Formats: sequence, structure tokens, C-alpha cells
Amino acid sequence: MPLPTLALTGATGFCGSHLAALATARGHRVLALGRRPSRHGTHLPWDATAPDVPDLSGADAVIHCAAAVGDHPPGSPQERIQRAVNVEATRHLLAAAGDRPFVFVSSASVYDPRPDRSSVTEQHPTAGGHLNAYGRTKAEADRLAVAAGAVVLRPRAVYGPGDPHLVPRLLASVRRGVLALPGGDVPLSLTAVENLAAACLAALDWEPGAYNLADRAPYRRDAALRAVLAAHGVRARLLHVPYRLAGLAVGRREGVTRYALDQLARPVVLDTTKSRLQGFTPDRDLGQHLAHLAGQLPGGA
Repeated sequence: MPLPTLALTGATGFCGSHLAALATARGHRVLALGRRPSRHGTHLPWDATAPDVPDLSGADAVIHCAAAVGDHPPGSPQERIQRAVNVEATRHLLAAAGDRPFVFVSSASVYDPRPDRSSVTEQHPTAGGHLNAYGRTKAEADRLAVAAGAVVLRPRAVYGPGDPHLVPRLLASVRRGVLALPGGDVPLSLTAVENLAAACLAALDWEPGAYNLADRAPYRRDAALRAVLAAHGVRARLLHVPYRLAGLAVGRREGVTRYALDQLARPVVLDTTKSRLQGFTPDRDLGQHLAHLAGQLPGGA
């Protein structure tokens, strides 16, 4: 029996490009919806900011990866674009999909940061408290997808080959051999992009609902950051700055926002029991990624 044809949004982005490559390698036909052609799949022109509903007649299932990312304050002018892509495009795709299986790549940024997040289940509140427009708009789209009966995946801090966000920001934060960090060491969940891509395909057969996605175990923040810096050949001393003092830099230093401080200073560990009960076991971790990056394993850079 042939594998389902997938309508995939975001196929030219970080997460979507990995998924498009994996899906085609496994034998799926991919219809890549977007403004630009993808390296993998058949291009179907679609502008996520436009009100048009895409033609999904050739697809058996939909995986929605496209998103407008960026750490912009709630109510900022940039929120309008994030709302158009993250909320309205999701609404249009859900309507166009009909009864086709639908997988929506959401984010752990949908979770309210005010309650304790040392063990976050899918029941953690998502209705408020968001520290940026991205979290707020993704949470709204997340609720739309759950209500429509989609499978909703909530990864946290996705990293891997081609990462345009996490590592570049980290490297840019090193000043004169020092990386200043808010508060003390904390446990954090991270999600390898390879694990997310594999989960997207597996989720085509999952029961509708929300699922946390992360690597097998959380990481200690400081050890993970030291390993990333070392793999990139950057020597830096970690400097722990009291959280309240670090907060004084919000709005005064580039890249320092309330959201960024919260993500580094507070424990954020995703409970992935629910996805594991669906039979999904992540097989990639940060150590493997960094070893490849350093050329220590076959296939490394």
C-alpha cells in the first residue's frame, strides 16, 4: 500500500526542511506549500499571510510546520504578522484539510510561564501569561488545532543542523570571553530537530490531542551550554547573574528580553509520557549532534 501523500507547510524552514527530507527518503510524496520551492517535494505556491485557502485535493494528510517566529513583545507591531501566519493560516489550513489527518507543530512556548514548569504535562495552562507575541499567537493556534481534532506537537528549544536561532543567539551573547546567565543552573528540555521530524511522521497515526516532545532526558543548562560553546570552538566563562539584576538589562541590551531570561533561568522540563505511550522514543540527543558537528563521528562536519 503506498504511503500517504503529505501536504507540508514550512518545507523551506529549519524544522520543515528536515521533515521534507525525511518524508521523501521514506517514500512519501510531499506537496510543499509555500512561497519558495523546497529542495524536497513538489512546490505548491501558497502565502501563509494571505487569506486564500490552499488546494489540498492531492494530499492524504497535512503537516503544518510553517510559523512566524521571533521574540517580540505582546502588542508590538510584529504581532500582526505573527498572528496572520501562526493563527489565521492555521485556521485556513484546518478548514481546507477537512477530515484528513492533521499534524500541527506547536511549541512549548504556549505554556503559561507563571506556574511551576519542573514537570510540564499537556494539561499545563496555555491561556495566558505569555511573555512574547510568538507564545501568545502559537497558543491561540494550538487551541484551534486541538479543538479541530488535530494532533498537536509541542517541542521545546529545537536544535540541530541548520539551526537559525538558538546557537547563533548563544554565540552572539558571548562578550569578551564571558557568557552571562540569569540565575543558577537549572534543568531544561531540548528537542533535536531529527526527533521532531520523526515524531511528525509517526503522529500521522496518533490519537488527536496535544503531545509534548523532547529528547530522552532533560539537560543541565550550564553543562549543555559549555558543550555547545566548545563544539563551536568558543572559549567562554559562565557568569551567573542574579535574576533580578539580569532583569535590569531587559530593553537595554540587545537580545535580552523577559522571555529569554525566563527560558534560561527557570526549570522547564517537558513530561513526554503521553508521546511515549504512542510508541515514540526519541533517538537523537545533544551529545550526538555536537559530536557530528565536531567531526568525531561518521558523517560529521
